[in-house]
Amino acid sequence: MYARDNESGDNSSQEQPSGAQVEAAVEAFRMLSDATRLRLMWLLSSGEYDVGSLAEAVGVARPSVSQHLAKLRLAGLVDTRRDGRRVLYRARDAHVRALIGEALFHADHEVSGIPRHD
Repeated sequence: MYARDNESGDNSSQEQPSGAQVEAAVEAFRMLSDATRLRLMWLLSSGEYDVGSLAEAVGVARPSVSQHLAKLRLAGLVDTRRDGRRVLYRARDAHVRALIGEALFHADHEVSGIPRHD
């Protein structure tokens, strides 16, 4: 199993991630490289939404949102649950929520000029 860098940031003694781990990470980043999907994931990181609510929130047609959600679900980034006739979507787990948050916090630093921190 891949271990995180130690506190000093030196990963020279860490085991390299497996090919399967790298491919899974690449696929997650590929899914998040689309602006609509990233916006959807930002919302889904904070709660559950149905397709109609997501479409309204991001200003994209329902069929398009459904297609994006299907891709995110296949990539393992989104989970669903039924609530009567509605299907509710949410970010799969804390790892996915952290990934979305960190990506957008990084972007905030880039566009706002907020000093970087180590």
